[in-house]
Amino acid sequence: MISAVLVLLCGVLTINSMTLQAKNESYKEQQKELEAQIKEEQERSEEIEEYKEYVQTDDYIKETAEEKLGLVDPNEIVFKPSR
Repeated sequence: MISAVLVLLCGVLTINSMTLQAKNESYKEQQKELEAQIKEEQERSEEIEEYKEYVQTDDYIKETAEEKLGLVDPNEIVFKPSR
């Protein structure tokens, strides 16, 4: 009787151990995915910071004025295509 109880307990512990290992693997995969997302977001944050610095430069202001407002420097010659 005691042997049967011990065998039953060993079986239950083995099954629970396998279940926990499967969950652990799942959590490890999830951790890898989250770490990859963190890295991507950090890179994106760095790009945003670089763009923020660029937006505050004279080059950005000049580029925006040329593209959106059509402004040119006084010494620039603009060639327009004929229609």
